[in-house]
Amino acid sequence: MHRRKAIKKLIQTGGAWTVLPGLLAACSGGSSKAYDLADITDCSDLDGLPDSEISKRNQLGYVEKTPISDNICYNCQLYLPPTETRKCGGCQLFKGPVKTEAYCTYWAPRVDQG
Repeated sequence: MHRRKAIKKLIQTGGAWTVLPGLLAACSGGSSKAYDLADITDCSDLDGLPDSEISKRNQLGYVEKTPISDNICYNCQLYLPPTETRKCGGCQLFKGPVKTEAYCTYWAPRVDQG
């Protein structure tokens, strides 16, 4: 529980962008197989995603349809929107496709930078 509070505080204060890369590397599960969101065409397809990443998604409480209407991945600070080379959205905390209407327990409100 302390780890969750620490990560949320880092996200809220902006310090996450200096600490999260190292934290994520340490928690990556050690899989040597490359997984690239650019190769995904079906945003529900988890084939090829390492078991460690599926477990991480589950531990973070990821669900494809949010139980809290205002808290969706699309308006989360950690959400990575689709791009020209990537059809599906993603998350900074785990690998694999992320639906815009999904949710996890680490949801943090997007802070506009403009």
